[in-house]
Amino acid sequence: MSTDAMLSAAAAGTAAPKRRRMGTSRILLIIAGTLVGLSLVHLLTGADDVTSQGAVQAALQAAIPIGLAGLGGLWAERAGVVNIGLEGQMVLGTWFGAWGSLQYGPWIGLLIGIAGGAVGGLIHALATVTFGVDHIVSGVAMTILAPGITRYLSFITWGSGGATQSPALKPDQTVPRVSVPFVDGLAGLEKRHWFLISDVAGVLRGLLVQVSLVTILAVLLIVLTWLVLWRSPFGLRVRSVGEDPRAAESLGINVYKYKYYGVIISGAMAGLGGVYLATVSSVIFREGQTGGRGYIGLAAMIFGNWRPGGLALGASLFGYTDALQLRRGSESVHALLILVGALLLALAVWELRRRNNIVAIASAVLGILSYVIFFTVDKIPTALVQAAPYITVLVVLALAAQRLRMPAADGKRYRRGG
Repeated sequence: MSTDAMLSAAAAGTAAPKRRRMGTSRILLIIAGTLVGLSLVHLLTGADDVTSQGAVQAALQAAIPIGLAGLGGLWAERAGVVNIGLEGQMVLGTWFGAWGSLQYGPWIGLLIGIAGGAVGGLIHALATVTFGVDHIVSGVAMTILAPGITRYLSFITWGSGGATQSPALKPDQTVPRVSVPFVDGLAGLEKRHWFLISDVAGVLRGLLVQVSLVTILAVLLIVLTWLVLWRSPFGLRVRSVGEDPRAAESLGINVYKYKYYGVIISGAMAGLGGVYLATVSSVIFREGQTGGRGYIGLAAMIFGNWRPGGLALGASLFGYTDALQLRRGSESVHALLILVGALLLALAVWELRRRNNIVAIASAVLGILSYVIFFTVDKIPTALVQAAPYITVLVVLALAAQRLRMPAADGKRYRRGG
């Protein structure tokens, strides 16, 4: 057996259960089904924001930093290191991205922000890989230390008046936005409120009009991550040290080096997510800007079963929920209960056929509860609307838990020759 074949076996995991992977056709089918479902919600309730250009743009803007944090978690955990410190590395990305953009322009600022996150990843790798510190302890320390570091840097850079925020970026200090020609002309079609056709027009305008180049970069990074991790020798080595570092070591792989690669790339991805928050979602660095997106990114990664395609779907789901609560949240969330209830009841039937009785019962109860709330309440309380993204995270992870499989050596302490 060749070295690559043995590495492939190590990367696959000796105890991995056989499962269907989420291929391109399945992802496209899910997207099409979701669009039809949202169109039905729009038709039945008249809630325009569920597929409007503004809602889709807001959802995309919310999903990108979550997806980048999730990509960071994916790289680290595929190398066998749990990176709870993604939130802290995003914080470093926000500050360094804003500072770099103010000093040197948008593209240099982008690189400096990525470097700030990568340094956070390097510190986490040093603690966990070299010194064997517990991964959770190191990640929590990173998350606690990063806001303190950025507060100090803000104070010495912008004075006491700017200790919690930076000066606002000027238009020439932000990455340009682009639009696909003629797509904005679909505005008239969107306003006609024709079933599915107007909804598709709204979605296309939201996705293809005034899109930041950083957004395009983030989408490309999802594809690139899949190509590198699953279609290159480098990615094969990274995954092998996350599944079976002893086997990888026996084949001559420097396990420490590849763990460092994975965690540093992880921090860089999180740093880019922070840059996005400070320079694309807004034009200013603010303390607390990340708002827990590093943790939601981890949830999106777990939802996606440690694979880029599923991660992208998870980030889109959480980003869309987050966007709706910012735009006429009560009306939109109330309308979506129709679709949520139908999906949960369909999931209950599916899981019942597979004899997963606990998940089936839980899904059925939540589905019925969705319809009870829809028909008995005219307006969702503001507090519940604001909590919708976090409730979505908990429900999705709870229902998906039985089909998940993390890398076999994820979070385990490794010592060469031990």
